[in-house]
Amino acid sequence: MNSTKEKILNAAEQLFADNGFNGTSLREITSQADVNLAAVNYHFGSKKELIKAVMSRYMDELSPILEEALVELINSDQQPDLNDVFTVFLAPLLSLNEFRENGTSIFLQLLGRGYTDSQGFLRWFMTTRYPGVIERFVSAVHKAYPELTAEQMFWRLHFTMGTIVFTMSSSEALMDIAQNDFNKNLDIAGVIKQVIPYIAAGVGAPL
Repeated sequence: MNSTKEKILNAAEQLFADNGFNGTSLREITSQADVNLAAVNYHFGSKKELIKAVMSRYMDELSPILEEALVELINSDQQPDLNDVFTVFLAPLLSLNEFRENGTSIFLQLLGRGYTDSQGFLRWFMTTRYPGVIERFVSAVHKAYPELTAEQMFWRLHFTMGTIVFTMSSSEALMDIAQNDFNKNLDIAGVIKQVIPYIAAGVGAPL
């Protein structure tokens, strides 16, 4: 049987992914988790801390695997291209499906919610608690495209995040369209593989 803390996290992550951080109340979370508000306050203290805990559950699992993959790419004697850099994310992200059912989709939806819901504290939390992922990712992009300035990299990675957020927020609809219009049976890995060449080309656009 799940502990009270686990029940709260499980309910919160699904509601946050489906309805957003702003669109989900603590009352809805406690109702779905079948706990009282005092339990949320006892285990997490506030809604902000609960949001952090939901994201940390995934990032604690993802960041070591992703950092290792990025370090291997950075230290390689071969010159990577940007498609290589973004492809590095595929296996670590898909490993979240082994950690939690539909973990990849839920995590990417949650990540997107952090941007679309203007959760500035969450972006600060992610960059300060998991700086290694961001630093190594930037290093990998720089190795593949050293001519990019810091400002150009900021804008291009910002646009990349927007593309990923939009894609993942509509991933189920995209899979249905692929099946109905093109007779392609895609899973979440297939959707990610579709978007990788697009974002790699965008980041790698001529200066």
